[in-house]
Amino acid sequence: LTPIFDPGFSEYSYGFRPGRNAHQAVNKAKEYINDGYTWVVDIDLAKYFDTVQHDKLMSLVARRVQDKRVLKLIRAYLNSGVMIDGLIKKTDRGCPQGGPLSPLLSNIMLDELDKELGKRNHKFCRYADDNQIYVKSRKAAERVMKSITVFIEKKLKLKVNTTKSAVGRPWRRKFLGFSFYQMNGEVRVRVHPKSIKKIKAKIKELTSRSKPWTMKYRFKKLKQTITGWVSYYKIADMKSKMRELDQWARRRIRMCYWKRWKRIKTRFRMLRKLGVKEAKAWEYANTRKGYWRISNSPILARTFTNQLLKKLGYFSFTERYAQVINS
Repeated sequence: LTPIFDPGFSEYSYGFRPGRNAHQAVNKAKEYINDGYTWVVDIDLAKYFDTVQHDKLMSLVARRVQDKRVLKLIRAYLNSGVMIDGLIKKTDRGCPQGGPLSPLLSNIMLDELDKELGKRNHKFCRYADDNQIYVKSRKAAERVMKSITVFIEKKLKLKVNTTKSAVGRPWRRKFLGFSFYQMNGEVRVRVHPKSIKKIKAKIKELTSRSKPWTMKYRFKKLKQTITGWVSYYKIADMKSKMRELDQWARRRIRMCYWKRWKRIKTRFRMLRKLGVKEAKAWEYANTRKGYWRISNSPILARTFTNQLLKKLGYFSFTERYAQVINS
């Protein structure tokens, strides 16, 4: 189906299409803002995959597909039902999330929106159901929000989430995990604070004191997480952010080691092994300070150096960032 439908899709649709990706969408958005389109209409579709009307979607598919066997198969896929409270329920709405056909069906439905935006000569970027329209004034943005909401709800029979949809400045909104900022009269890409919060939550989970994992396993999972995250966000300006995240992650790792050395004798022995003088090692081994507090102490920072942590297995944000921007 992709060779049939994809060539007709909008050039401003970037999600789940051959040769297209989120980075292209973000860079196109940056281009609009630099051209003076500094107001954004951020439209959020409420539970999109759960609300697609089967009849509406099938009518769009049937425009290009005449083979009744294929249409019957797609209808069967849509009618396979959704899982609600552990039970399969038949429904005339919704698209199976995670199914291999769903992203294409999503694009077929939302291509109608793309065509409408194109007819109106709007500047827009769409990645799956994440859609942003760029205009030059607040007044224009509010007008577009109103008229496009009507189109989505009346023509496409979808629901706009009014609590999450908004009109605003691009640097105050989130798009595919990114945001924007201005420097020397130029708009640049940054990682949105919520995306930073998410990666910190993931690292916190991987360095949780309550998990019984080995340090080898933790380092392996940290490397996988950091590699993927930096690869995705590499188009953003984040050199200083990489250093901040490394500093914080290393502190979490030091805390893990301190937790593993539960007994006073073990702490004393390990500190001595790391080159701490006997009196100081005994003082720290007997400390009543909490794990997180002690992880930031000068003694652990001096003994668990960045070089040692790298040798033990920590693959840093900074190291990965250097790899991707130089590749």
